[in-house]
Amino acid sequence: MAFQPYQASMLALGQAPSVIRETFEYGLRRAQEIGRENVFDFSLGNPSVPAPPSVHDTMRRLMDETDSVLLHGYTSAIGAEPTRAAIAADINARFHAGISAQDLYMTCGAAASLTVTLHAILCPGDTCMTFAPFFPEYRVFVESAGAKLTQVPADTENFQMNLQAFAELITPETKAVIVNTPNNPTGVVYTEENLRAFCKLLHEKELEYGHPVYLIADEPYRELVYDDTTVVPYLPNLYDNTFVCYSYSKSLSLPGERIGYIVVSPKMQDSRLVYAAVCGAGRALGFVCAPSLMQRVVAENLGKTADLSVYRRNRDLLYKNLTDYGYRCIYPDGAFYLWVQALEDDANAFCRKARDYELLLVPSDSFGCKGFVRIAYCVTTEMIERSLPAFKKLAEAYGK
Repeated sequence: MAFQPYQASMLALGQAPSVIRETFEYGLRRAQEIGRENVFDFSLGNPSVPAPPSVHDTMRRLMDETDSVLLHGYTSAIGAEPTRAAIAADINARFHAGISAQDLYMTCGAAASLTVTLHAILCPGDTCMTFAPFFPEYRVFVESAGAKLTQVPADTENFQMNLQAFAELITPETKAVIVNTPNNPTGVVYTEENLRAFCKLLHEKELEYGHPVYLIADEPYRELVYDDTTVVPYLPNLYDNTFVCYSYSKSLSLPGERIGYIVVSPKMQDSRLVYAAVCGAGRALGFVCAPSLMQRVVAENLGKTADLSVYRRNRDLLYKNLTDYGYRCIYPDGAFYLWVQALEDDANAFCRKARDYELLLVPSDSFGCKGFVRIAYCVTTEMIERSLPAFKKLAEAYGK
């Protein structure tokens, strides 16, 4: 067998960066050419609101008062027990879920939560499903675990879960389903009715197939909801074979600190064995001992969020004006994305046209849904205000 200096699939991934990151890098180059103030970059879901002051206060106090060796040393591979106990208590206070510290595994953010979970449960030949539109890296994570991703076509009217299509596509080879609400890229919050109907259908399929079908709740945006919207129910309370993958990147504005967790529901079939598989996957992937300082920080800031009123103001400003200009916008109850129908069938061509007006938007194709664009409004309100004439000129170029 001929020597291969690298794995071909990894080379392909490295040479095909995500459209989101490509757009962001284009924005950086363009800013150097014409000035940052003249580029309207809506590409990246990078929180623009500072972390709560208590986060900084906690970090300063811990660094001033805690022995440095202890503060920056290893924790248990699964995470520090006091942190896991504090998070479990917070979950139970909010959702009465019966979670204990032994059901939590601390991770290096949401990506690690998802990849560890998927590697723990997926085997060659398995299928994992998700609902379009979806975060593009789901496909990378699932396929790197040796399985196949099946995408359920989008409900392009309401962008709730398309349960009729799901029922037609699920098979006995389906091992897991990823659900993301509030949704990236649409900002839509799945209704309780939609979620309950989905879980009922999933349970019926478990009984039919004679094996668990795991539900993976990807929840980094759970706290980012507006207009008195709530994300209900807590899915482990509704469906026994549920994992919750969480990150503090969005709620506490800590994306660069890479801190999150996995919940393995104690009601899951063979939950202790599944939890052990999660530990094994974390070990195999090198995701043991999440950042120790940040474990302490989040434990002392549970229930807090960054100032969400900024995102609400940004959403309202964009939604109202773009709708007035003739765009069809899907109203987002959560997250910090606006999902807008492109003004021509080809969303990629529309995004190229938008660049003529220095508007950097992300086409919907990589999210598994054609004909739309994602606008990340986690930017300054001032930038949105400056961008509005460009959005209007773009609409006028299409006869709006």
